[in-house]
Amino acid sequence: MFKKSITLIIICLSLTSCWKDKSPEDLIRLKEKFKSQVSSFENKKENANKIVNSGLESLNSLKSALEDTKNEDKEFAKVYGDWEKVNNRVEKLNKEYEDLKTKAANLFSAMETQTNSLSDEDSKKTLLKAINSARKKYNGTLENTSKAIEKLRLLHGDAVEVVKALEVAAALNSFDTINDQMKSIEGRVDGIMQELNVAVVESKKLYEKKITELEDK
Repeated sequence: MFKKSITLIIICLSLTSCWKDKSPEDLIRLKEKFKSQVSSFENKKENANKIVNSGLESLNSLKSALEDTKNEDKEFAKVYGDWEKVNNRVEKLNKEYEDLKTKAANLFSAMETQTNSLSDEDSKKTLLKAINSARKKYNGTLENTSKAIEKLRLLHGDAVEVVKALEVAAALNSFDTINDQMKSIEGRVDGIMQELNVAVVESKKLYEKKITELEDK
């Protein structure tokens, strides 16, 4: 959204600069070009929104089917519930890991910047040595933790693939219910059509009666 806004602003600025020292005919052409570019921009934005909305609708349909399956299939509800819990733990652990890496990097940077600003060379040398020692120890810990996180991410990736397949399989089962509901609709059509035909006939009779009454007045 921000990039699109910047693009539109650039178009406006470029066209504004072009309008200087132009004849009325040139200005008309430039204005039309500007309108065309704005229209194109809006169309692209609208198409992008449609794609996003379509994706959300599909995702919501799958989620709805999974919720129905969880309500009907206790075994699936248990397995899927366990997956949701462990998946949440993995995501939290990944976030904690990334946050700590960022925190450590920022802290080392801040300490080094402040130490380098010291005028006392002895203090600066002592502190930089201590910082380097701390960084060396941290890097060793980070390397081990990174390896563990990488293993976790690989396993989590495999698990996601399996769960995605399970979700589709579970959603397919919901078609039994959908088919039953469709058959129920089909079974009600004849009765509703009969009532509809009666309503049409009675409406026509009443209409003709009203028209006749109007003509007699």
